[in-house]
Amino acid sequence: MTHFAIGESDFLLDGRPFRILSGALHYFRVHPDSWADRIEKARLMGLNTIETYVPWNAHSPRPGTFDTSGMLDLERFLREVAAAGLYAIVRPGPYICAEWDNGGLPAWLFREPDMGVRRCEPGFMAAVQEYLFDVLRLVEPLQVDQGGPVLLVQVENEYGAFGDDQTYLKSVAEIIRSAGITVPLVTVDQPVDAMLAAGGLDGVLRTGSFGSRAGERLATLRKHQPTGPLMCMEFWVGWFDYWGGPHHTTSVADAAAELDALLAAGASVNIYMLHGGTNFGLTSGANDKGVYRPTITSYDYDAPLDEAGNPTAKFHAFREVISRYAPVPDVVPASGPRAPGTSAALGSPVRLLSGPSRWGAWSEHPEMPTLDELDTRLALFRTEVSTDGPALLTVGEVRDRAQLFLDGAPIGVLDRERHDRALMLPHGGRLEIVVEDQGRVNYGQRIGEPKGLIGPIRLGADELTDWSACAIDLDSVPHLWSQPDGAQPTEAPGVGPTAWRGSFDVGAPVDHFLSTVAWGKGIAWVNGFCLGRYWRRGPQETLYVPGPVLRSGPNELVVLELDAMVDPVAHFVAGPSLGPLEL
Repeated sequence: MTHFAIGESDFLLDGRPFRILSGALHYFRVHPDSWADRIEKARLMGLNTIETYVPWNAHSPRPGTFDTSGMLDLERFLREVAAAGLYAIVRPGPYICAEWDNGGLPAWLFREPDMGVRRCEPGFMAAVQEYLFDVLRLVEPLQVDQGGPVLLVQVENEYGAFGDDQTYLKSVAEIIRSAGITVPLVTVDQPVDAMLAAGGLDGVLRTGSFGSRAGERLATLRKHQPTGPLMCMEFWVGWFDYWGGPHHTTSVADAAAELDALLAAGASVNIYMLHGGTNFGLTSGANDKGVYRPTITSYDYDAPLDEAGNPTAKFHAFREVISRYAPVPDVVPASGPRAPGTSAALGSPVRLLSGPSRWGAWSEHPEMPTLDELDTRLALFRTEVSTDGPALLTVGEVRDRAQLFLDGAPIGVLDRERHDRALMLPHGGRLEIVVEDQGRVNYGQRIGEPKGLIGPIRLGADELTDWSACAIDLDSVPHLWSQPDGAQPTEAPGVGPTAWRGSFDVGAPVDHFLSTVAWGKGIAWVNGFCLGRYWRRGPQETLYVPGPVLRSGPNELVVLELDAMVDPVAHFVAGPSLGPLEL
């Protein structure tokens, strides 16, 4: 039986010093048929361990459920890590940040008004225990002392940046232990005295998260961790992007030098990210530190393996650094094949405003409900307004974007990022508002907040009431054309959100990149698989299409355009375009 422990200054594997050389690879951001490829490339870079978060909200989209199918098959992922001869670190949260929607916390948790957020409150802790038991029943038999790959399990995540509740942290650790976890537990915090003090637990190894000044950061960590191995649990080698911002990159030479300094100090490391992957579907989060910034679909992260899993210059530089401290395989991986460019016309447009009943279920409300109350990410609201002349419409807060139509004509957009809260209506009539959740805040005190138009909603001094609401079922959008009643294509797309459909041929099912530069704002699906959001404002200009979701011959593309599609043609290009770099 293999035994893994924390020694006075090192990790110990069967009593011998063991340095963790790990890379972050989130199974839920990579198609499962590509897991083995990415894991093998980690091994070829010289790593001996793979680290992953576990996203609670992806596994449990509804109370009482725990989905492990497809991209959520954590057990399969860990077994593939073991099959490659590598070890694993599991970070189940319950909060993970990760630029992931709501930091991984399910939105349904917070429909109870008194529900706690990352604190020792009974309702929250009961849900946390149910979730952790679900995750750890998969992890428990895969621990290294039972012949599996798992070396470490993390308690919470950077808690010192959020709160200071030792009772809560101890409760989470106790739940993990009571679920049969016997390998060492760790916490992680930024190497700041206050954060390490608030986020750490006696008897649990503290680790750090940083990307520069390795010697200084390790010295701070050592003050709070007098004995035991030093480890950077998140060695930041890139950064994430937000819509409307630049594409972030970091210097290859500087990142390699920092990795060298970290390893020269004898520390263990987890490279964040080894391979970022993609925020498929509507899984990307957001930040709000005074200005709301939704995260883009790509999670390329300027990592050693790019969004399609191809080695970058950073891969080769890191591999050379690691070779100074540990054996590195002789084989160097090559980039995968690139698909030829092709184009396909989009047709059969179906307008939301022309027949919303095809898109979801209607309900009646005296006051406008939140998107959470409707259990949707996109909704159409309708009411009649009466005014003799122009009148000012005001809302409490927009979360996150609202398109307004009066008698079928567009009259404006209210955007959270601009702090929009008012719009002039030119006259009375049928008011329709399409409200979009662009990603829940994943860091800070706004985690768990409801989405939608937060009231009251007034026209002049009077509150608007008697709303009809259509909760749009986004999963059904690719099937609009096959409904029994027949969603009838329109001759012209008109105004408002419109779904488009097209077919394109593939010779071999290899990775493709879908250009979105000629489109406005929306969501795309290939063969029913949701690629994620696109937005003309960038920086991202392509959507990654994993080869495993394609098939030789005809493939179906469906696009939900929320604004206006200038060019209803799909262009597949040779490689990714993630936008202009940060200056």
